Amino acid sequence: MFQHSDAAALLDDLTGLRRRLHRDPEIGLHLPRTQEKVLAALRGLPLEITLGKNLSSVTAVLRGGRPGPAVLLRGDMDALPVHEDTGLPYASERPGVMHACGHDLHTAGLVGAAMLLAAHREELAGDVVFMFQPGEEGDGGARIMVEEGVLDAAGERVVAAYGLHVFSTQVPMGTVATRPGTMLAAADAFDVTVIGRGGHGSMPHLTRDPVAAAAEMVTALQTRIAREIDVQDPAVITVGSFHAGTARNVIPDTAELGATVRTYSEKTRGQVQGMVERTLQGIAQAHGVDIRLDYTRQYPATVNPADQAAFALETALDLFGPHRVFETPRPVSGSEDFSFVLDAVPGAFLAVGACPPDRDPATAPVNHSAQAVYDDRVLPDQALLLASLAARSLDRHAAAGRSA
Repeated sequence: MFQHSDAAALLDDLTGLRRRLHRDPEIGLHLPRTQEKVLAALRGLPLEITLGKNLSSVTAVLRGGRPGPAVLLRGDMDALPVHEDTGLPYASERPGVMHACGHDLHTAGLVGAAMLLAAHREELAGDVVFMFQPGEEGDGGARIMVEEGVLDAAGERVVAAYGLHVFSTQVPMGTVATRPGTMLAAADAFDVTVIGRGGHGSMPHLTRDPVAAAAEMVTALQTRIAREIDVQDPAVITVGSFHAGTARNVIPDTAELGATVRTYSEKTRGQVQGMVERTLQGIAQAHGVDIRLDYTRQYPATVNPADQAAFALETALDLFGPHRVFETPRPVSGSEDFSFVLDAVPGAFLAVGACPPDRDPATAPVNHSAQAVYDDRVLPDQALLLASLAARSLDRHAAAGRSA
């Protein structure tokens, strides 16, 4: 249905959109300027558009010319609280805010998919829902859009959903990868306040030292992970924040820890939460201190059903050839709130390399880095891949209906 030349012809328009988004990034669930740019880019296409109620989302429905179900394509739109340090001529003009994770490419690529599909709408065996989503970076925007009805935007529940993520490192530009089963880890978090009794640093026996207790908690959590969690179904706990005290000779009243948890199955996810609670309570009791624990389950694992992963790989192979497509041998330890979509409907999530050819993927700055750079020439490939997944998925369902 689509030719590579059709997608290549969109390069200038998509690059212009991506760079406008990159210059003017926004964080979180409310992205009014980004929403305006997306709506302007979609203007003139035969789309039914609705806007989010509790976030600056854009949902667009393309009606196909033939009867059939609906499928969904998603692109996230939010940036990160990172001060850009790339030196690019289109670098962020918002101090402390940067599209360091490539969501500007996701947005532009999804616009490109809408353009390709709209040009062939009469051939589509059903409808396509385009999900332009704010708030992926920790705000759960996908969950909110699901609650607001994005999966039913075409009038019935979509039968499949597809999304992708670009990477500034690890894989060469234009490479496509996915896998059956868990593609990305679940992400949870916890914050702990250790409550003791402060005093003079020369007389610790008269205090209940929260620093000593908190320090033991940090190391004990690593030990417990190694002794309680199956290495074949691993977990990672990283304590990234530790705050206590104001002077070197004063034992404070409290110490605070903040940590992230990554797991690859619901079984281990629940096991880790119980282990964390039990370990922290035990150490607190041993030290005679109290704790206040706030454990938050954030994003579930992103899981590709085996048949959908096979379909996505087959589509990518047909488009780009075996030298640019592979099945990744293990999950990515990062997390994605597209997991909320794949918890509700079948589909697949893919990785696309966007590392510029003049950089070594093994050493290029990673996603979220202030120096992360992405190659705009991947945009037509993103558009072609997403559009092809949607059209072919509709064709699959049409064929299955005929044979039933």
